[in-house]
Amino acid sequence: MFDTSVDLRIEKVEPLISPQELGESLPIDEALRSSIRKMREDVNNIIKGKDKRLLAIIGPCSIHDVDAAIDYAKKLKALAEEVEDQLVVVMRTYFEKPRTIGGWKGLIIDPRMDGSYDITEGLKRARKLLISITTLGLPVGAEMLDPIVPQYIDETLSWCSIGARTTESQVHRTLASGMSVPVGFKNSTSGEVSTAINAIKSASLSAAFIGIDKLGSSAIYRTKGNDAGHLILRGGDNGPNYYDEEVEDAIISMKEIGVRPSIIIDCSHANSRKNYKRQERILNTVIDQVVRGRDEIRGFMIESNLFEGCQSITEENKELLYGVSVTDACLGWSDTERAIKSITHMLRNKETYRRV
Repeated sequence: MFDTSVDLRIEKVEPLISPQELGESLPIDEALRSSIRKMREDVNNIIKGKDKRLLAIIGPCSIHDVDAAIDYAKKLKALAEEVEDQLVVVMRTYFEKPRTIGGWKGLIIDPRMDGSYDITEGLKRARKLLISITTLGLPVGAEMLDPIVPQYIDETLSWCSIGARTTESQVHRTLASGMSVPVGFKNSTSGEVSTAINAIKSASLSAAFIGIDKLGSSAIYRTKGNDAGHLILRGGDNGPNYYDEEVEDAIISMKEIGVRPSIIIDCSHANSRKNYKRQERILNTVIDQVVRGRDEIRGFMIESNLFEGCQSITEENKELLYGVSVTDACLGWSDTERAIKSITHMLRNKETYRRV
């Protein structure tokens, strides 16, 4: 219920399924819990520099078709097994999309992609998909946008990010301080890196925030701080920031504030100047830095789908192409597979490449 004399701009209030109810309808058994714990440990060790493999965060810009996502996950799992000596592959499972003005806000918020905003259905689809992918043995990662959503899906995750638009948000910094997985903070859309570095420092400290518990009741969460925060370089308004000079500047800034230099390079977004085909070129540049000894780079992100490019969600375009992004344009699978195998070869032959 709400008071129409006070809540002037609220049209309707609807009940939402509690995290416990959703968890009971889509449970995670002990075998899968154990598997996810191992996945988290691998990711955590890479971020902290204990595991010298690289974190490869690969997948669609956003998930809108569950069947296509499962098809993609099966391909990615097979590739992950081929390269596991050099890479720990995490599938991007982004269900929330921040918008500067308007547009589709993601599978959780609008699962039918028609403005009906059936959030309960979106949460069910997201959790079911995450269970299916992790059951394959593939770790998953997502962006945390709404601070309530993690209660519904966080037990399936092995990694998460805070986006460029929310890195400065105190709500998201305190949320990250209590997350059970490593959290990457993206530099701002302007390209400012200090904002993200400050966020990493902030999230490492104990904090308290208001959220909901598993029963759906308001609760105060007191956190220990997250010691696996890291920087995601994604470029900005003034251009890319994945080159050696920008990476070195970021490392210096992180050391100055007392933050572990741990960096992931986003090969898309402003680093690619929104040209998805440039991701392969950027990836090669990043791996060249790693091969030549830049071990503060702990991984990379690639936007990839079954088929390349993107498509629009419109009234006229009711029949969407299968396996094609509806948000940012992505590399197709064949190009993704080739690129990952190529860099794995470089990593396996570091000494040869260092002498070139």
